[in-house]
Amino acid sequence: MFNFLKNFFKSNYTSLNGSDFRQQYEITPQAVLLDVRTAAEYKRGSIKGAKNINLHDPAFQQKIEQLDKTRTYFVFCAAGARSGSACKRMVAAGHQVFNLSGGINSWPNQSK
Repeated sequence: MFNFLKNFFKSNYTSLNGSDFRQQYEITPQAVLLDVRTAAEYKRGSIKGAKNINLHDPAFQQKIEQLDKTRTYFVFCAAGARSGSACKRMVAAGHQVFNLSGGINSWPNQSK
């Protein structure tokens, strides 16, 4: 438990602007786009190919612990705050993650 809390407060992820985030996503083998907004927000439009795991879902922690730790996750939300929180939790669970600074509207040429 102590290690989980220690890792939770460390920021072992990188926040990138939209262009850098997209470029890194496109060159990373087996990268996964992860939208941590609510299901309603996701249904209104997301980045093509993104999976949705709502940060505020009570099962969020369980869901991220079941994700493949050999893959790299590119996490975004509406403005960047929820995805930053999700990234902290994902790093603590042993994942490699990148955060989209500024949220979904920072994604260049987004397809909604």
